Amino acid sequence: MLEWQNLECHVLECQSCCDSWRLRQRSVRMARWGAILLSSPKDNPMPRPQLKRRLGQHHLRQGSLCQPLIEFLEPDGSEVVEIGPGGGVLTAELLKAGAAVVAWELDHEWAFSLRLQPGLDGLAVVVGDALAIPWQRLPPGTLVAGNLPYQIGTALIGRLLPHWQVVPKACFLVQWEVAERLRATPGSRAYGALSILTAARAEVTVLSRVVRGAFHPPPKVDGAFVGLTLQEPPLPEVEMEAFADTVRVAFAQRRKMLRNCLAAVWGRTVAARAMEALGIDPKCRAENLSLPDFLALHVALRAASERVSPGGG
Repeated sequence: MLEWQNLECHVLECQSCCDSWRLRQRSVRMARWGAILLSSPKDNPMPRPQLKRRLGQHHLRQGSLCQPLIEFLEPDGSEVVEIGPGGGVLTAELLKAGAAVVAWELDHEWAFSLRLQPGLDGLAVVVGDALAIPWQRLPPGTLVAGNLPYQIGTALIGRLLPHWQVVPKACFLVQWEVAERLRATPGSRAYGALSILTAARAEVTVLSRVVRGAFHPPPKVDGAFVGLTLQEPPLPEVEMEAFADTVRVAFAQRRKMLRNCLAAVWGRTVAARAMEALGIDPKCRAENLSLPDFLALHVALRAASERVSPGGG
């Protein structure tokens, strides 16, 4: 079991930059909620906390919907970090499948509610921002799952993907539009920087579509379970951030020709030489290039920039 302290009478505050006023206010609110929970008689269960729109909370109604995730992760005997457990529907399914779960919840009220639910043996709860999870400190073989709010979905996936040596697989419930972008291929409308940078670090599988009525409250769009099998990147890790910058520059203005997008950063001479060396049509757009094309282009840009004197672009 991951060595996180169980959430009993207090909350683990994982944000290091909170000011003392926020911490003091949060402590008062948590104590009030905890007192209500602990004083409630078992035959008169407490109502659950209110869902908060600002946090993008849309909870699943039925655990059976999580079966594609369970089949993909195969969590029996594994440690699973769950992002945004909310009401615990996915949590219960992970525990039922034999996982040891550390649930990472930003909303302290839902964290207390989850921790005090009966029948969730093997669960630890941490209150904190999932974007601040120290992935590199988790034991190798840790799996990751969660129902991701739209606001943090792509950012969290981007921060997780470099840690392929620790996390072999992850599965998330995301908006259908995000799932399409993650798995998109060259030439499609959804294809962009996210598609390429994800493909460079993981194999993406859309497991199932989840209709909006399966959530409470129903969102405006459907969702999808997306499985990620993390893998070693095609370039050395020290070069991957520079590669990501090249990809983002290429897609910064989709309607522009690729040559002009690259010239804005690399200079016209370097951009032209790199594309010519690879036989890339100077009028093509970023959406026409595959992951191998972008990898070759990045290397060619590096090489061309070394041959051009400063200010020569």
